[in-house]
Amino acid sequence: MLILLYVKDEVSFDRFHKNVQNIYRIVSIQKRGGEVHKDGNTGFLQGPRFKQNVPGIASFVRIQQGTEDIKNGSEIESQDLLYVDSSFFNVFTFPLLYGNKNSCLKEPKSIVLTEDEAIKRFGTKDAIGKFVMVKQDSTFVPYTVTAVAKRVPQNSSIQFKVLIPFKETEADAKNNDNWYNFFLNTFVVLNPNANLQTVEKQMQKFYLADASSTFQKMVKMFGLGDDITMGTYGLQSFTDMHMNTELPPQNGLMHASNPMYSYILSGIALFVLLIACINFVNLTVARSVKRAKEIGIRKVIGGDRKQLIGQFMGESFLLCAIAFALAVLLTRLILPVFNELSNKALAFSYLIDAKLVVAYVLLFLITGLLAGFYPALVLSGYKPVETLYSRFNIKGKNYLQKSLVVIQFTLASFLIIGTMTIYSQFHFLTHKKLGYDDKNLVVVDANIRNHWEAKSFEEQLNKLKGVTGVSVKNGGMWQTVAKVASDSSIQFQYETVDENFIPLLKIPLVEGRNFSPDYPSDSTQSVIVNETFVKKAGWKNPIGQTVNFFYRNNEIYQVIGVVKDYHFASLGEKIIPQMFTMKNDNRYGSYYIRINPATTTSTLKAIQTAFKQFYPMSPYSYQFKDLQNKQQYAEEAKWKEILMFGAFLTIFISCIGLFGLSVLAAEKRTKEIGIRKVLGASVNNIVTILSTDFLKLVFISLLMAIPLSWLAANKWLNNYPYRITLSWVIFTVGSVLVILIALLTVSFQAVRAAIANPVKSLRTE
Repeated sequence: MLILLYVKDEVSFDRFHKNVQNIYRIVSIQKRGGEVHKDGNTGFLQGPRFKQNVPGIASFVRIQQGTEDIKNGSEIESQDLLYVDSSFFNVFTFPLLYGNKNSCLKEPKSIVLTEDEAIKRFGTKDAIGKFVMVKQDSTFVPYTVTAVAKRVPQNSSIQFKVLIPFKETEADAKNNDNWYNFFLNTFVVLNPNANLQTVEKQMQKFYLADASSTFQKMVKMFGLGDDITMGTYGLQSFTDMHMNTELPPQNGLMHASNPMYSYILSGIALFVLLIACINFVNLTVARSVKRAKEIGIRKVIGGDRKQLIGQFMGESFLLCAIAFALAVLLTRLILPVFNELSNKALAFSYLIDAKLVVAYVLLFLITGLLAGFYPALVLSGYKPVETLYSRFNIKGKNYLQKSLVVIQFTLASFLIIGTMTIYSQFHFLTHKKLGYDDKNLVVVDANIRNHWEAKSFEEQLNKLKGVTGVSVKNGGMWQTVAKVASDSSIQFQYETVDENFIPLLKIPLVEGRNFSPDYPSDSTQSVIVNETFVKKAGWKNPIGQTVNFFYRNNEIYQVIGVVKDYHFASLGEKIIPQMFTMKNDNRYGSYYIRINPATTTSTLKAIQTAFKQFYPMSPYSYQFKDLQNKQQYAEEAKWKEILMFGAFLTIFISCIGLFGLSVLAAEKRTKEIGIRKVLGASVNNIVTILSTDFLKLVFISLLMAIPLSWLAANKWLNNYPYRITLSWVIFTVGSVLVILIALLTVSFQAVRAAIANPVKSLRTE
């Protein structure tokens, strides 16, 4: 039930919009150096120009993520929001409680809130005409609430609490360079009778005509090489985004997912249910000896086979009905835990859905039939003479049941080894040395206007008790391109720092020197690069080499130092060329503060007080760098938990199946065990005889599971440039664990059979 809820939510994403079949996102495809790059981002021009020049496009809307400082009383907070075109509510179906969807976003200083945000700020949903103070430059300006929207559905890729009209100047709209400025999402609505392929061809034709001269200028300016092409524009269905791994929802859009989650969870659900039915069959047949006389008596007094099949099917459906009722109760109890595990916000009310109700009824009927049909046929076929005269015996070698146990344990072993692999990789990602010290390092974002301001606040922070060092860095991730002596272009991570940054983070220098106030030219003409930059540039002696920012009137910088490569990004990404500068024109965006761990609480309070005094108009927030780094591996953590639960559930249910077969085997060999005991066999001998057959099945399972899990684990690990090496330890520990669990399961019934009184099993003869 929980997994059906999850899958239903996944496949229903974004489908609540009325015109969803005609909504598409503009995407681009670029080929370079034999590689294909797909991008869902666009800029200012794509939406309006395609709308004006392609007949099949009826309307467009641009969505840009942003953050604004908002004043609420005396408090200032940083608010995430979306900048959107005035057509937003005409394209997407987000119902308004108050306001007009056609006009609410037309005025530049209008603002739209969701009902929860309106209650939070004004204590009422009806906030039309009220003002929200939004910071512009250094003052707060009133924005008028023009509409209040209903709460955004959780299965929407577009999530918002606050909307503000999209900001675009006349110069932006006319500047052809903005064909190559990608920072937002553009959606278009096609006319109902428009042909998708025709529209895409018309888009491409217009793009080639309108942007070719700009493209040639860009190639020349940035030295992009002969292998780059203008690329192709296309359309991606709005409903395709959520589970698309190549073109996921991003840059202001939320809840990107991998269809693999749904496939694996659905596979686990189906397998668990099937195994449970198989186990029910095995246990029912194994225990049928106890009911053999009952069946014989029913047949003697006139009961026919149809009546017996009906009785056993009825028993099966009754058990399923009880289990179904308990499942509904358990679903409600466990839903919060499942939501946390799956990173969802599913509500129990989602169960009251026509399609889901039909699915659950089918689930109940199929489970009842699967579990009851085979035992009903077997049990109703017993002959009354054999059962009443105790000549009854369960015949056959149970190849079907044994094969199913092999399949059960193959999957259980596969999941256990897979879980251990993910645990090992997750431990590697979260414990690998990054090449710098991220412990006790606090990052505070700020709107730093100039380098003098940064230096002034640094001095204040250094005076605080508990602060052991301070530096500054640009906010976010900057990338740019420059030329080296060989006239080749290098794309690199561009960091603006001060002289304290490299020593504060304890990044080793392998050649040259650090920035220093003793050299005034360091803030105007000097740079430091990492080892990957040196390799990419092909330098043997990097110190003294020059870097040319050719698109800035050939600004030349000299390399004064080389730092050891360190993981400034996630371990899921390869280290790329990196350059540090102290250039005065570049802006800082974050303070890096090393604190004494013994006085963390008091130091954080002191930093906040100092910040509010120095930046009274800015919101304050901080993050510990080591926690920030660990948050990059949230997906691995999620998979670790999901597979752990899947492995536990599968091994548990597989053990029930194994237990059922061990019961069946013990029932079939009751007299054999009695004779062996009379002839002198010990309990250990009997347990070994009964356990060996089942352990053979487990060994066969492991022979199948180990190569499969090795292939799957290796394929998964190949997604990581930095990964563990698959070790025999993982497979050995996983195999031993499976064998021990199976041995414990079988041994219980084997010991019970071995210590039974042989007189009882033999006296019927």
